[in-house]
Amino acid sequence: MNGTRSSLLRSTPFRLALTFAFLFLLAFILSGAIVYQLMSASLARQLDQSIKETYSLIAATYAESDKEDLVATVRDHAQFSQDKDEIFSLTDKDGDRLAGDFTATGLPDGFSMFAADLPGVPPDTEYRAYSGTVGDNKLTVAFSLAETQDLETIILMSFGWATLFITVLAIGGGAVLASRVQRRLDGIASTMVDVSHGRLDARIPLTGNGDDIDAVSAQVNSALDRLSALVDGMREVSANIAHDLKTPLNRLQMILESAADKTVSGEDVSTELADARAESQQINSTFDALLRIAQIEAGARKARFVDLDVGPVVETIGDVYADVAEDDGKSLSTIVPDTKWYVHGDRDLLMQMLANLVENALRHCPPGTAIELSVTGGSGHVLIHVRDNGPGIPAEEREKVFRRLYRLDASRTTPGSGLGLSLVKAVADLHGAAIMLEDRNPGLGVTVSFPSVASA
Repeated sequence: MNGTRSSLLRSTPFRLALTFAFLFLLAFILSGAIVYQLMSASLARQLDQSIKETYSLIAATYAESDKEDLVATVRDHAQFSQDKDEIFSLTDKDGDRLAGDFTATGLPDGFSMFAADLPGVPPDTEYRAYSGTVGDNKLTVAFSLAETQDLETIILMSFGWATLFITVLAIGGGAVLASRVQRRLDGIASTMVDVSHGRLDARIPLTGNGDDIDAVSAQVNSALDRLSALVDGMREVSANIAHDLKTPLNRLQMILESAADKTVSGEDVSTELADARAESQQINSTFDALLRIAQIEAGARKARFVDLDVGPVVETIGDVYADVAEDDGKSLSTIVPDTKWYVHGDRDLLMQMLANLVENALRHCPPGTAIELSVTGGSGHVLIHVRDNGPGIPAEEREKVFRRLYRLDASRTTPGSGLGLSLVKAVADLHGAAIMLEDRNPGLGVTVSFPSVASA
């Protein structure tokens, strides 16, 4: 329990909650102090106004050389205020009391404050007084401040309780919210610990409310998905390298052993050396292709990206491979509209990608196959299509053909390393393009969708 409390106190969400609570409480206290001052000033103004109105009302009863009405009015007001919250004083020019509750001595004209000591009134009760001369007499009207002070006390106590309640609520609510956030952060940390221990299938749980932590968690999960896929790909590549390169390496070893035996017997080994060179070149080509794919996936070629029209690129590939297709008993047609379609990319990589797609169709389609290379566009995308009416690819194999060194069982007897479509996928990913495979019944259609850019 103590460990949990200590962890919560050290957590960033709880500290942020405390900081927010402190700032909110400070703002509440400052605003409350301002409101209290404004209310106190308003009450004081209203009290002064009431005193002045009462004074004016009493003074209006005085007639020149006739103060009986004035005396009677003061006496009546004094009698009506039995709780002494309003007291009055009327004295003559010699300072003798004519009427009222007390004798006002020493009070200046106008508003003043004094503490009265009257029967039935708590000692040192404060009064707000207004004094003035009415004829030869001095009239003083004083109102007790007890009611105003009681109201101010109620306001202060209410404000104090509100401050305490808000403080408890802010800290308690902050602790609850911080603990919830901390649990989510702990979930992220736990997931990363699992990943560091080799559990690449671990993922951060999402709440589904779409907040910033969920957004970051989703991005981390996406990165973990890619990491898991890369690790799985590396394992598969390792297995495929061991499987697919074992045969040429064994064949190379057998050729070299045969050459060594012939050398001992003095026979000609030129044929064996030529075969050995061909096998080593094939092995080197495989590793060169793997290295090229790795460089493309690392994004090293992005510095050479420019806005370019894909039409001439497609036409160039069509012109180069048209004769190759004809010599192989197949046909290649190229359809490029007059409209210019621009993408942001590397011309050499795009040509390599299209060449691999066309070569893949030529290699795995029988004589008489018609292959079509075309460009279309719209809705912010540029689409490059490579279609044929050959045997196609089984649906369950279409996601696998882009893996490195992966080859369909039917194509293992044909030349190649199984890296052509892997390079196509790497180039497409580098350009932010999507690859779609479709069954054309018969044949296969490959569509690469690029984000289009404005005309250069």
